[in-house]
Parts: sequence; C-alpha cells; structure tokens
Amino acid sequence: MPSQHMLPKGKRGKTVKPEYRTQRSLAQEREAKRRAEGLPEEDAAEAIGPGSFAAWDSTLDLNGEEWETVQAAALSARRSGLVVSGPNAHRHPPEQEQKTLRRYPAPLAAQQQPEIRPLELSVGNSMPEASGVLRFVAEPAAAGLRLDAYLAKALAEISRARVVLLIEAGQVTVDDRQVRAKQRLKGGEWIQIRGEAHPAPLHATPEDLPLTILYEDQDLAVVNKAAGMMVHAGSGAAEHNRGTLVNALLHHFGAREGLSQVGGELRPGIVHRLDKQTSGLLVVAKNDAAHRKLAEMFAGRRVRKTYLALVHGEVKGEEGTIQLPISRDLVRRTRMTTRRSEGRSAVSHWRILERLRGDYGRFTLLEVRIETGRTHQIRVHLQALGHPVVGDTLYGAPRRIRRVPLAEGAKRQAAHPGDDEPEDLALERNFLHAAELEFAHPRTGKPLLLRAEPPEELREMLHRLRGA
Repeated sequence: MPSQHMLPKGKRGKTVKPEYRTQRSLAQEREAKRRAEGLPEEDAAEAIGPGSFAAWDSTLDLNGEEWETVQAAALSARRSGLVVSGPNAHRHPPEQEQKTLRRYPAPLAAQQQPEIRPLELSVGNSMPEASGVLRFVAEPAAAGLRLDAYLAKALAEISRARVVLLIEAGQVTVDDRQVRAKQRLKGGEWIQIRGEAHPAPLHATPEDLPLTILYEDQDLAVVNKAAGMMVHAGSGAAEHNRGTLVNALLHHFGAREGLSQVGGELRPGIVHRLDKQTSGLLVVAKNDAAHRKLAEMFAGRRVRKTYLALVHGEVKGEEGTIQLPISRDLVRRTRMTTRRSEGRSAVSHWRILERLRGDYGRFTLLEVRIETGRTHQIRVHLQALGHPVVGDTLYGAPRRIRRVPLAEGAKRQAAHPGDDEPEDLALERNFLHAAELEFAHPRTGKPLLLRAEPPEELREMLHRLRGA
C-alpha cells in the first residue's frame, strides 16, 4: 500500500486506504476482463478501449503524447472537450498520478449467490397476523446476509432506507429479539415486522433572519444571499433545518400564500441555488406559474448568470471557454470532478478583469458567465485549469495566503501604514459572487437586469492583495 509520506506535507494524517482500494479494484477488474476475453498480456490496453476513458484518472500514467491521443479519441466520440476556445486551449494536463502496478492476481470468479425470492404473503412461510403485523421465516438463502439487506430483497415494495427506519424504530424482531440492521442471519429465524416505516416529517419553518431584497413584484423576488447561508435544508435530521434562506423567505413572504410550492415543503419558492459559501443574486418565485416559467428559462439557458471569481495564479490570455463534463468524484463524495467522461455537460465562459501582483503573489480577478448550472461548476472548472478559487480549500486553495519571500536585500512595502510586515491572509469563504442576473420577466416578458456589488470581505481581500 502507498506510504502516507507520499502525500503532500500537511496531509500525511489522512489515510490513503480508500484511494489504494479504488486503484486495486480497477486494476483487478481490467485483469479479469482481459482473461475472460482471452487477450494476451500485450493487448490489455486494447481491452480497456476508449469507452473506459472515465476511469483513466485513477489507473493510467500518461505522458504528453499519450494524453493528446486520449483527448483526441474523446473528442472524436462526441464527448465534451477540454477547453474549446481561448488561450488555455491546451492547458488541462492530467493530474500527477502514481502508476498502478499489478501486485495481486485477478479475482476469482464470483460464486453464484442464492437468489432471494420476494416475499408473497399468500403462500409459503409468510403468515399475516393482526392488522399491521407481518411474521415469516427467513429462507435458507438468507444465511450470511445482513438483516437490512435481506429484508430489502424479500420485501420488494420497501426500500432499504425504509427497512433501516423500521429496524431503528424497534419495529423488527428476529426470534422475538430486537436486533440491529447489521445483524447476520443464519436462515430459518422468525422475523416479525410491526407497522410501516414513518420517517420524521421535514418541512421548513419561518425564521427572522436578515434578508436583502433587490427586486420584488407579485410574481418574483431577487435576493442578495449572504455567504455562509444554505439555500435550503436537505432531507436529513430536522435540527439541521434552521438558518437557511428558505427559513428567512418564509418569515418575510409567508409560509403558503407568499411563495410557490412547486419545489415542495423543503424548497418553497426556490428556482435555482447557490453554494453555501457563494454570495450574490438568487431568483425566488412567489407563485407556481412564475416558478414553472422561470424553471423553463433556466433549463433552456435563457438566463444570463455572471459571477466574479478571484483565482490563484496568473491566468494566461484574456478570455476563453471551458467545456468539461462534471460528475461526482468517486473517492471524495463531497467533491465534483471533470475527470469522468460520463458527467453532465457544463459550459463556462471567462474573461479577465484584473491581474493582481503584490506581496502575496499573483492572482487573477475573473468575470465568469455560465450557460449551465451544475453543482460546483465554476469552482471545479477553474480548478481544472490549475487556478483554484481563493478560499476554496475543497478544490485545492490554501487555507492561508502567505506573503512571497523577498530576494536578499530587498525591501518590502507594508500593506498598511504602521505595519512592519504584511500578515498572512485568510478568507473564510470562497471568493465567488453572483454579481449579475439577466432574464425576461415570466409574466410580462420585460427584460430584467439585476446587479449586486461584492460584499465587504471580498472588497477587503482585493484591497490587501493589491497592496493598496
């Protein structure tokens, strides 16, 4: 297994087991496929083929010529390209990868597992009792299976998540004993289920939170969301359903009569979203008709969305377009990636507003216009160019920005009067701001153009990096 000392300094406390297991599994799958098709050793690369381009990032070690060949094959197959225009058209090299060596033999052919038959209440060993109670005997094929896995297969009409809810609520017993979801069965146990799964109802509640409204009429409102505020809660525990933009909207506009209900009880009025640490403009629908028309405009790319982004390093050229598919990272599930060809198409256009050079190094202020609205789109696209957004530690930005060491004998000018040396800088959010929204009003068709200035913390960061 790779040593943890191969990781960058500061990250050596992180385990490398998940990455190692992923690489090993992919290598074993390729070897098994090669043997199954009877290919000789030298034809293993052909067995992978262009169709496995999605897995290249964790299994291949490509040089420049090989990368150009893979890129050309992807483009010829009508997959999205890398950077399709602009000066960075050839700047998207693969991340430095470790060459995977075949250290383990191919896995043995999997043994055929006994098939679990869906439970039929009218025949066999199932025995309906009083209303809402089901009692039956686990079939022999259940031997070795977890209780939740077996019930999810035997009760085809119930999802595994609902099965876990039943078990955790104490509604499932095995031989008249309450057990945990991971309990392994031996086959032949009496299993009893009482009632149905009832997940705790989740719905947003009004909260008196600060809310900046830049435009409002009978159909919609445009708000300036602050960084650090989630747009809406997820489907998790109810205690996390607090402090969101939806909670503030419900307090201001009213729970039912003031917001559209197309998005459901957790997302009233929400037509599109911004990341938690992204500030700026967001459209809210006040009735269902406006919501549907706005959703159609967003889906049809008829809404012009423009962002301000400050990135590390000096971006070459003046403007360009990034067209890279975006999908969920297989190893780090909180991240998105451009390294898998089966991702959803995403298009971002950028142009340079300002180049910053000072005591803290070089940075570039960009205006970014997106045609699509994928999760983390701007952040992952700019990271793919090698220029992560300032403050975006999830995609490679440092937590603190340190001043650049001076050459011997050189003098440094203080960033502020009275300062001997500039201190390290830290931004507790991403330097990403939704600055403009342009669209046609859903009822009147009148063009609307809304602008929001970047908040104080972003203006202060620019001031410090300029050395003003």
